[in-house]
Amino acid sequence: MAHRWINTLTHADTTPRAAFLNRRQIMAGLAGSGLAMIAGRAGAEDALEQNTWEEITSYNNYYEFGTRKDDPAKYAHTLKTEPWSVTIDGLVDRPGEYDFQDIMSEMTIEERIYRFRCVEAWSMVVPWNGFELADLLNMAGVQEGVKYVAFETALRPDEMPGVAYPVLDWPYREGLRLDEAMHPLTIMATGIYGRPIPNQNGAPLRLVVPWKYGFKSIKSIVRITLTEEEPPTSWNMANPREYGFYSNVNPTVDHPRWSQASERRIGGGLFAKRQPTLMFNGYEEEVAGLYDGMDLREYY
Repeated sequence: MAHRWINTLTHADTTPRAAFLNRRQIMAGLAGSGLAMIAGRAGAEDALEQNTWEEITSYNNYYEFGTRKDDPAKYAHTLKTEPWSVTIDGLVDRPGEYDFQDIMSEMTIEERIYRFRCVEAWSMVVPWNGFELADLLNMAGVQEGVKYVAFETALRPDEMPGVAYPVLDWPYREGLRLDEAMHPLTIMATGIYGRPIPNQNGAPLRLVVPWKYGFKSIKSIVRITLTEEEPPTSWNMANPREYGFYSNVNPTVDHPRWSQASERRIGGGLFAKRQPTLMFNGYEEEVAGLYDGMDLREYY
């Protein structure tokens, strides 16, 4: 159901498209049509200086194309995003392979202006175009007994030179609890800034969960599985001490190698002060109830 959430951020708060694309992030999309703007309140003082197009396209994280920041820009053009389909399976009424264009024809595309917080302690504000994940899951039919939703990124060795190296246990995998997946804030992003994003940023379809660290927002999704069991997730498998399954933004729980109490705002300039990190990335009022009774220092 579209329009269940109202923005409290506006375009005055957004990280400019250049600054967004230039930095290490796990976000992307293909611009949709019929955009529904949901406006809100914020101060124009948060507007940031834009970067150049070269900066936009040359500094990215997408390990499937290499671990250096310029590797995705060099090699991601090899990823073929048309046609694209997503397999939805597990405990669903209508399992199958869903064509991306067929999905888009059934969804209402909205604009969502969200804060984004990377686990590396930098942040930005991003205007996404997309639809609520709940709408896609309901289209497939959620069965009784589902507790988790698992996601998988494309694995195409012929198109992704980075997977030749065991940086992670490919394919890239992520997961949410069902109540997190069905929350109105959780979207499948299909666009950003009203235009397509280069392949190095993760086209054409990705998850966005704004109260969690950015690596939870998995790119280039090809499979969604509804299950009773907690699914394995890539960074948790690689280093469970540093990357928990939940990975909610929590300024009181430091990463073992750095503090999470503050963040550097991308586009703020060389001498900009670090900002205090907000609990749940500023979405505490909306999502804290999902974790009632849980020790958030243990379930990080």
